[in-house]
Amino acid sequence: MKAIRRFTVRPVLPAPLQPLSDLARNLRWSWHTETRELFESVDPAGWRAADGDPVRLLGSVSAARLAELSADSSFLGRLADAAAGLDTYLRGDRWYQERDRQGAELPAAVGYFSPEFGITAALPQYSGGLGILAGDHLKAASDLGVPLIGVGLLYRHGYFRQSLSRDGWQQEQYPVLDPNELPLTLLREADGTPAEVALALPGRRTLRAHVWQARVGRVPLLMLDSDVEENGPAEREVTDRLYGGGSEHRLLQEMLLGIGGVRAVRTYCRLTGHPAPEVFHTNEGHAGFLGLERIRELVDTGLGFEASLEAVRAGTVFTTHTPVPAGIDRFDRELVARHFGEDGELPGVAAERVLGLGMESFPGGEPNLFNMAVMGLRLAQRANGVSTLHGAVSREMFAGLWPGFDAEEVPIVSVTNGVHAPTWVAPEIARLSGGGPDATLSPAVPDADLWDVRRILREQLVTEVRQRLRASWLQRGAQAAELGWIDGVLAPDILTIGFARRVPSYKRLTLMLRDRDRLTDLLLDPERPVQIVVAGKAHPADDGGKRLVRELVRFADDPRVRHRIVFLPDYGMGMARKLYPGCDVWLNNPLRPLEACGTSGMKAALNGCLNLSVLDGWWDEWFEPDFGWAIPTADAATDENRRDELEANALYALIEDRVAPRFYDRGADGLPDRWIEMVRSTLVTLGPKVLAGRMVREYVERLYEPAAHAHRAMDAATAAELASWKYRVRTLWPYVSVDHVEAVAATAAGGAAELGSTLSLRVRAALGELRPDDVEVQAVAGRVGSDDTLVDARAYPLKPAGGPDLEGRWVYEGPLVLDRTGPYGYTVRVLPSHPLLATSADLGLVALPTETTGGGGGGSAALSAAARTAGAGHGGPEVRGMGWGSGGAGHGGVGGARLLVPRPGRAPVAIGPDLDVSMGWFYLPDSMTGSQLHSTFI
Repeated sequence: MKAIRRFTVRPVLPAPLQPLSDLARNLRWSWHTETRELFESVDPAGWRAADGDPVRLLGSVSAARLAELSADSSFLGRLADAAAGLDTYLRGDRWYQERDRQGAELPAAVGYFSPEFGITAALPQYSGGLGILAGDHLKAASDLGVPLIGVGLLYRHGYFRQSLSRDGWQQEQYPVLDPNELPLTLLREADGTPAEVALALPGRRTLRAHVWQARVGRVPLLMLDSDVEENGPAEREVTDRLYGGGSEHRLLQEMLLGIGGVRAVRTYCRLTGHPAPEVFHTNEGHAGFLGLERIRELVDTGLGFEASLEAVRAGTVFTTHTPVPAGIDRFDRELVARHFGEDGELPGVAAERVLGLGMESFPGGEPNLFNMAVMGLRLAQRANGVSTLHGAVSREMFAGLWPGFDAEEVPIVSVTNGVHAPTWVAPEIARLSGGGPDATLSPAVPDADLWDVRRILREQLVTEVRQRLRASWLQRGAQAAELGWIDGVLAPDILTIGFARRVPSYKRLTLMLRDRDRLTDLLLDPERPVQIVVAGKAHPADDGGKRLVRELVRFADDPRVRHRIVFLPDYGMGMARKLYPGCDVWLNNPLRPLEACGTSGMKAALNGCLNLSVLDGWWDEWFEPDFGWAIPTADAATDENRRDELEANALYALIEDRVAPRFYDRGADGLPDRWIEMVRSTLVTLGPKVLAGRMVREYVERLYEPAAHAHRAMDAATAAELASWKYRVRTLWPYVSVDHVEAVAATAAGGAAELGSTLSLRVRAALGELRPDDVEVQAVAGRVGSDDTLVDARAYPLKPAGGPDLEGRWVYEGPLVLDRTGPYGYTVRVLPSHPLLATSADLGLVALPTETTGGGGGGSAALSAAARTAGAGHGGPEVRGMGWGSGGAGHGGVGGARLLVPRPGRAPVAIGPDLDVSMGWFYLPDSMTGSQLHSTFI
């Protein structure tokens, strides 16, 4: 029999125990060991039954036990200390406040939007690395005192729970989550009614959402919940599952996250007095609609669309997490147009404006698809990837948005991810360091003590694995009487390798199975055996991933090896906290360079686990032989099977020849001295690099602080002026050209330029009706490759030396020091320049020489043919325009056409049948003269 209605009865705590409620409702307990130990002492059995969730624990403690604790002076003393510690943590000044006192102009607050947050297993609102990273970002921001407001959705079914069928096929279950049983509170208006945000949907429907609040230390996390009685059945299910449903369902989730999220932040700040965010951080494209809502807010004040766009871009940061286009949400143009049409969202903002921000209007793009990452980049003045390698991959992947620039100049920087040590460092390692999870291991810690702790953690993992494996087999239909073999699974003194992550194909879960006989030999080696613990979830719609899981499970079920290799279903934060510390080696073998960062290896490293990984993501950046091993890759292989074969063989060889021998080789004292040396180096040298605190400080200093400066500079009048300037530059850019370049060598010996000598450059550039203040003329010089491409190029500004002449041409001059030997070359270019541009590539406009430009003067023979091709021998105007713009941005010099853009704040007007207004911009035929161009400004 099932209940017809479910609700939660909360316990009434005795007055002396009231601080327990406050401690349970602030998720700082999830990374504060002393608070967790306090809750465990309330009822150790109940704590285990509640899976370490204080809210569930307090709901199950008997009245008799509560009365007993109320009279326990020792417990009350510990409780008072914990409550006082939390109060000090919440109110005291931290790193951010200290920087503010030192004169840093930091943002009053930052809005951080993400589709998922992995804070604790007690709040299951995450699927994988993106959510865990977002949770660690909030925790580190809290520890540093950064005034962040997190914004996400509350999924009533969370992400799925994974189990296995008898034959190893992944099964999914979606438990119902009651917010009243979670560490959440409902945001309420002053009159006690639930605070609500609403979105307009086509057909005069409304999507309403309540706002739940989680306290992540000092950071509020707002979670929007559409399961509201006033909603229709379809609208109530918008926030049912993380990454569930079809295309329209996902679009509604992302509209609620972005548009509704901004409205929730406004409501929260109004009700609590929290400072309004000056900077908005979009963690992946899912939340990109937040920029549109902020544009609407400004348009409602009377500011034009283009000016509003500039104001919003100034204070927006966008982080991309995917190195593959397939990982980006893309929606059909008509679906987006319908939801932002006349009876949809964002009144006052034309649907064509919205579409112009997300359409793939660049070479190689799909013209009918709306791309959330593209919109995120167009709405943000600052963007970053999540490792150095991923930044480079992202610049290549999105280079089509800036077609006039080499990939290395695409304005996407890198901030390498980090992990939150207090969450992921085992208490045993923290105590060994003597100063908490952030402390560095002291050189005074004896090798024997370090090795003993590592063995204890491995032994704890063995116990955990056996418990989980037994539960899994019972769930698969086995009888307890046939599971005696599980008591012999794994052993605490055998080299233990861990592999746990999501199961998309590029992460190659089954690469280890490439040669099963060789893997079996590794597992069963009589002298140097290896044991492997594997976990991971495939997306419910990914049957290919599920087949990989089944393949691995079937191998692990083989009675010959099942005591040495296991697959644990339902990988999550609870399992991870035992898995990372208990493994000796963390394995990662993705297809390079498809791993954006890969933070699981960071968490393992913080516990003294060594990494065995392809040089991808963060490992490409920080690998040293003292920290682990790099798996050689066959990046140039064109056949996927051949590549997998080569890399699998390299993996086996590393384990056989280097990893296992180092683990098992013992010194005179019975310790693996060289292994312990690597563990110590990992903890002492690598550990501080991978911390989330380092990551958040980088975000503050490199992105949030500059974004706050830009936001404050962009008042309404300034935003309108910048939009007008951009409009004028884009319109007149087709008349900008490099007409003549000449170079004279100041010194030469024997017909060859010498290192340290100087070229005097003289450039004649046509600016049309633009002025020198509107542009920057640069020489770009560097080594020249075999195809005349400049390598490791540097830009050198040239200064105006005369003009304009009768034809409006200006002369620019400057020295070019030859600071490198070998084939050398240069070119020149003209770029837009304005004090409020974040980068010179901001508009995506550049004028370059072409083949007809006259070269003059005495260039040195040492420049070589390649140098002359790259520089002085080129000529004539080549104008490259922007591939991404919106509300005035567009393409210049495409197909011989000139570009006309509507004035800021005005809609495009069709002037004739040749004009394409579908994207908010249009081309003028070549036959139109300059005077006609100006006379048709709108």
